[in-house]
Amino acid sequence: MYTNTLPPKTATSQPPTTSADANTDTDSSMASRYSVIRRNGKITAFDPDKIKVAMTKAFLAVEGGQAAASSRIHETVDKLTLEVTDALLRRLPDGGTVHIEDIQDQVELALMRAGEHKVARDYVLYRERQAVKREAEASKGKSGKKKADQPEINVTAIDGSTHPLDIKRLESITAEAITGLEGVEAEPIIHDTLRNIFDGIQEKDLCAAVVMSARTLIEKDPNYSHVTARLLLDSMRNEALTLIYQTPTHATQAEMANRYSEYFSKYIRYAAELELLDKELTRYDLEKLGEALKPERDQQFTYLGLQTLYDRYFIHTDNDIRFELPQAFFMRVAMGLAINEVDREARAIEFYNLLSSFEFMSSTPTLFNSGTLRPQLSSCYLTTVPDDLDGIFSAIKDDAMLSKYAGGLGNDWTRVRGMGSHIKGTNGKSQGVVPFLKVANDIAV
Repeated sequence: MYTNTLPPKTATSQPPTTSADANTDTDSSMASRYSVIRRNGKITAFDPDKIKVAMTKAFLAVEGGQAAASSRIHETVDKLTLEVTDALLRRLPDGGTVHIEDIQDQVELALMRAGEHKVARDYVLYRERQAVKREAEASKGKSGKKKADQPEINVTAIDGSTHPLDIKRLESITAEAITGLEGVEAEPIIHDTLRNIFDGIQEKDLCAAVVMSARTLIEKDPNYSHVTARLLLDSMRNEALTLIYQTPTHATQAEMANRYSEYFSKYIRYAAELELLDKELTRYDLEKLGEALKPERDQQFTYLGLQTLYDRYFIHTDNDIRFELPQAFFMRVAMGLAINEVDREARAIEFYNLLSSFEFMSSTPTLFNSGTLRPQLSSCYLTTVPDDLDGIFSAIKDDAMLSKYAGGLGNDWTRVRGMGSHIKGTNGKSQGVVPFLKVANDIAV
């Protein structure tokens, strides 16, 4: 509960909370989608009113119980509660869980930003005292019942079954992610992950929690960007392999060295069956191309680059399951580029080596469309718009069709008569290009 976080210096009566807080009341429907992870690992519903009560007690602990009726305090608390709630909800716009320590951190920030430095200082000191107290109690309880207070965490698989959290695997993939990188450690990632998960967590949410725990450390050392990317890769492998093999499947980066070739052949055939890729790709020597893949090049990515590929470029099913891994992605693009070559396997491998080594990178339409049923590879189109209604709207239609397949557009409107020009057919005056530009802009967007 949030009320555990407050510094009651003196014995004071708990101030009544007003029900007139329109701002926090409006958060109730949103807050129903959010949960709070308590220190014992249990989950409770997110309730902004608890933040309000906690902050009110913090003010009264500094200013004394006689300030309970102060309208200034209640107005300040209402405003700060809204700021804290908004900050938390912005981080998880689609709902989710937040740790109680994160809520307390936001309370501290809100107090300091509002200039309430005395209250903030007292609040920080109280939190520190409580942390020391909890640590002492934990140390005392260790004798005779090691880890007795540590909550059991079960993970919910995609098929609805549950299994205990595999701590050893978490430690293994984190250790693998930091291999060869200086200035990074596995322990902070594991610690933060365990703090932010709860009993019954979905497997995909567990993967996301690991990635987010590493992501927060990027500002501490840039090498954590590589660590985060490698942890994201583990999540991507789980997602892709589970779909391809139709059973929950995990693989570390080391294990993928022996599995990439087999996965690649299955991925090409499966994507062709779903009509996501051209069936001509299945006529390549897939075994030869699979052997040419270099799984170690997955390790080159930083977080932002890999996340961009995952969000925008990788092939996915109609229910948004991505089953294309980075090296398969580069080879698929290369196969599409080499599809009409004489020795197309050799040319595809050459293209793949250029792309996967980052020595050269194709444009967005090529990465999107190469090897698919719509192999539109051009980046930009320049068209000239004629000076008649039929031609103008024909050009707008062309813009819509070209932008559909990720082409950039440039229109030459110089032939269209300007404002005030004579229109012989109606004996009127032209309104110029601006009205047509508005339509063209809305179509292109």
